Amino acid sequence: MAILLAGDSTVASCPAWEAPMSGWGAQLGAFVSSPVRNFAKGGATTASHRAEGLWAALLREAGPGDLVVIQFGHNDQKDPAITYQENLRVFVEEARATGANPILCTPVQRRRFEGERLVSTHGDLPRQVRELAEREDVRLVDLTRATTELYERLGPEESRSLFTWFGPGEHPLYPGGISDDTHFNFRGADVVAAIVARELP
Repeated sequence: MAILLAGDSTVASCPAWEAPMSGWGAQLGAFVSSPVRNFAKGGATTASHRAEGLWAALLREAGPGDLVVIQFGHNDQKDPAITYQENLRVFVEEARATGANPILCTPVQRRRFEGERLVSTHGDLPRQVRELAEREDVRLVDLTRATTELYERLGPEESRSLFTWFGPGEHPLYPGGISDDTHFNFRGADVVAAIVARELP
């Protein structure tokens, strides 16, 4: 059995010059015994993943008993023309046609606090994923809920340690500093990958 991943930058393997920025998919192999093949890409939507041939490449490798784990949303929400839920439904249908088992993930949260509580930034998209998973009888990994609970448990300050944050001069690849509340560092990617691994069949 192999685990094949489709998603955006929060799932993808980041290039070396962005280290320690990392999607959780790049770290998943440390928490599972099956081989992981990561077809996620920074900036991807449910539409562009298909248009660029990434989804077709994933399907060519998928086969009976494999897991196809799908997480989009960070970029889909920026384009109201994208039929997000329908695109996911077709992904599920096509993954099943290969004999693989699709798994839907709600998008991981951004780190955006008001006081001690996290502010949701994905609008209606998590609900659409949950609704589709129930309707199509697809296994759901609710990363929106899990990461909300994680960040709020850590709090506004400590949760920063999961993300790509450096002051000026603190990291040679980010000489001017970086304050990124969307993209994980290696530690954050590890923590979220462990959450995903626990939810896989």
